[in-house]
Amino acid sequence: MAFVIKDSPLWVLPIVTAEVIDLLIADADAEALLPWGLLAVGVVAVNVCANAVYVRAYFSAVRGLGADLRRSLTHRLQTLSLAYHSRSASALAQTKLVRDVENVELMLQQSFAPILTAVSVLVGASVTMAVRAPVFLVFFAVAVPIAVALIRWLRSRTSAANERFRREVERLSTRISEMGSLLSVTRAHGLEAVAVERVTSSAEHVRAAGFDLDRLNGRFGAMSWASFQMLSLACLFGAVLAALTGVVPVSPGDVVLLGSYFGLLTATMVAVFQLAPLITRGRESVSSMNELLTADEVEHDDGKPALDRVVGEIRFEGVTFAHTREPVLRDIDLIVHPGETIAFIGPSGSGKSTLLNLSLGLMAPGRGRVFIDGHDLRDIDRRTFRRFVSVVPQDPVLFAATIRENVAYGLPDLADAAVWRALEEANAVGFVRELPEGWNTVVGERGARLSGGQRQRLAIARALVRDPRVLLLDEATAALDGESEAAVHEALATLRAGRTTLIVAHRLATIREADRIVVLQGGRIAQEGDHETLAAVDGYYRTMLQRAESTR
Repeated sequence: MAFVIKDSPLWVLPIVTAEVIDLLIADADAEALLPWGLLAVGVVAVNVCANAVYVRAYFSAVRGLGADLRRSLTHRLQTLSLAYHSRSASALAQTKLVRDVENVELMLQQSFAPILTAVSVLVGASVTMAVRAPVFLVFFAVAVPIAVALIRWLRSRTSAANERFRREVERLSTRISEMGSLLSVTRAHGLEAVAVERVTSSAEHVRAAGFDLDRLNGRFGAMSWASFQMLSLACLFGAVLAALTGVVPVSPGDVVLLGSYFGLLTATMVAVFQLAPLITRGRESVSSMNELLTADEVEHDDGKPALDRVVGEIRFEGVTFAHTREPVLRDIDLIVHPGETIAFIGPSGSGKSTLLNLSLGLMAPGRGRVFIDGHDLRDIDRRTFRRFVSVVPQDPVLFAATIRENVAYGLPDLADAAVWRALEEANAVGFVRELPEGWNTVVGERGARLSGGQRQRLAIARALVRDPRVLLLDEATAALDGESEAAVHEALATLRAGRTTLIVAHRLATIREADRIVVLQGGRIAQEGDHETLAAVDGYYRTMLQRAESTR
């Protein structure tokens, strides 16, 4: 409503102009100009007030929509399964959250006003001409179908080009993300030229797809401009011809009014058509976001029973799991007792890390069941179970914030004393005190300013501060040197005390300390027992011990 009022001068002021011209030709008194002058001033004044209301209301809605879209996309990303994320590059999610939402915002910001202007001008001009010279409504009746036909033609011609361009941009984002993550490998092997070629090749595909789209849009813009200019000229000459011949009673003011209206309508239509590429790109971004928002690989836990306490018994019953057609795990039967430490070992691809993900409910078995304290994970709200779990991965993820913020991640009201105690138990106090700003030191992106052992100890502190009942350690010491490993081992011993712990490891020092060692081979449990038991029999673990002794 505010916009229609704001735009009313576009079709009201030509009426004022037409009346003033007719008064001039009729040699009317000067007083006759007063009401039309007051109307013009009043319309302009109303425009200013209505514009303020429109800008505040509409752009607040657009920005709010952008925030809501990003919130919905983020929530969807957090609820989609690990299987979905393993198939999708992280750069694609960034593209949808940043570029696609921005495209929708731009579409709404820049296209709404011209479209509504064209509609308001068309309606206002049509009503006015229906009163003053109804015969000329035929020009408006012709203009609208032409506009609709041109828009439909553009959409049919450019939809495929827009999708191709979007896909190429997504591939480029993925290549750039890969380049950043592989930078150390690239430099170490002298593969800079290969990395540059991968990105520039993808950039060339983006250029080609964008250029094809630009040519289509340019061709359409020229066609639409020429079409409406011809209609505008026909309208003007038709009105003048009617006035000269007297076929239709038309005053000079009506001629000016009709010419003004059609020139205005032509200008607004051309403006709308020039926005067609922006609108098409926005629609394509909506389609892109829709791919994520409608993905069905979601954890549906709402409404399921919640766990308010966890003892820590984990049971696998006949669990079989496959990423593709070939099962990674086959018929796994295993009970992990509360407070017990189980180490999973075996060749690469034997399903060790998959077992950890299954125990968290991040993946669902194709056959069989996983229980926590007697509850089938599929029947409970897994989020409430995970509140009692901490994970220490091989490559701990730290974000660009202070040490304290990293340790207390997700616990904003955590007391300083609790954070400090966790740092002490994780053997991290020594290096934290030596940092220039202590625990207020910013660690850099992914903890780049810290060593591997320091990052791992902060990850252990983050786990300790949550006092978990279940602990998952996935190669937590695999990438550490001897000195760092000793410090981390001591911290891990503190962390494991009294907690159910599942370990994936290759380091013997970590495996020996487990209550039980489970050997996985070919997706099945090949051996099971403590260090002494497995060391005394032939098998994978004994071979592993012998290999370690021979390399000393």
